[in-house]
Amino acid sequence: MKLAVYGKGGIGKSTTSCNISIALSRRGQKVLQIGCDPKHDSTFTLTGFLIPTIIDTLQIKDYHYEDVWAEDVIYQGYGNVDCVEAGGPPAGAGCGGYVVGETVKLLKELNAFYEYDVILFDVLGDVVCGGFAAPLNYADYCLIITDNGFDALFAANRIVASVREKARTHPLRLAGLIGNRTIKRDLIDKYVEACPMPVLEVLPLIEDIRVSRVKGKTLFEMAESDPALNYICDFYLNIADQLLSHPEGVISVELNDRELFNLLSDFYLNLNNQTQNSSSEFDFLIV
Repeated sequence: MKLAVYGKGGIGKSTTSCNISIALSRRGQKVLQIGCDPKHDSTFTLTGFLIPTIIDTLQIKDYHYEDVWAEDVIYQGYGNVDCVEAGGPPAGAGCGGYVVGETVKLLKELNAFYEYDVILFDVLGDVVCGGFAAPLNYADYCLIITDNGFDALFAANRIVASVREKARTHPLRLAGLIGNRTIKRDLIDKYVEACPMPVLEVLPLIEDIRVSRVKGKTLFEMAESDPALNYICDFYLNIADQLLSHPEGVISVELNDRELFNLLSDFYLNLNNQTQNSSSEFDFLIV
């Protein structure tokens, strides 16, 4: 099973990805997590340091694939999760999609790509171009991380559109949304009512989730010394169990921008009992 994790930049994709990877490992799966971000910090909380990237290693080896060994690019992290960082092109040049392609190519050359039960791609930011959408070419399921705010749901809606487009030529499905560190879920529920898809889990606003990233540890590792945190790990184990059930998944049709603005803005206004002229107040946002 191959998973691609997407969401608005800064929404907590890497923290969520690392904990899902461990949860899947705890369920007996052999897991590889591939970070797809030039910062190459997706796997930091698993390994405790910034591991060398595949693109840097290939450059050092002058792109002689035969000179690269698995141990040069695959590092074992906490919970027996193997870790790879794709890296990225130089700033202002190249394409992230090319880097992802080179990463998959090298892993296949090393006979490693098909050695895992689960490969999880942790993907940089919002989907805004074909390069960022490249991991969807290799995925069975897409997971979208969001919160209960407009910006994250706007990004989620764009990702839904990318999944729909990629599903034309690939056996790809949307596994669902994961709400991360949110007090409420009313906007999430409003969105999935209009654009139907599963909500796999909604993690409450728990400070320890943020702290885990600062400490460079996963929630599972922190729970070893503080068993009170085990209840947070249960959220991730629940997500893992749903994924391992091999859900059918969905191909949703995204809302257009005007529909999304009106849906969420009207909802805000209705909460404040200000329904009069709600649509016209937000028309200026759409050009």
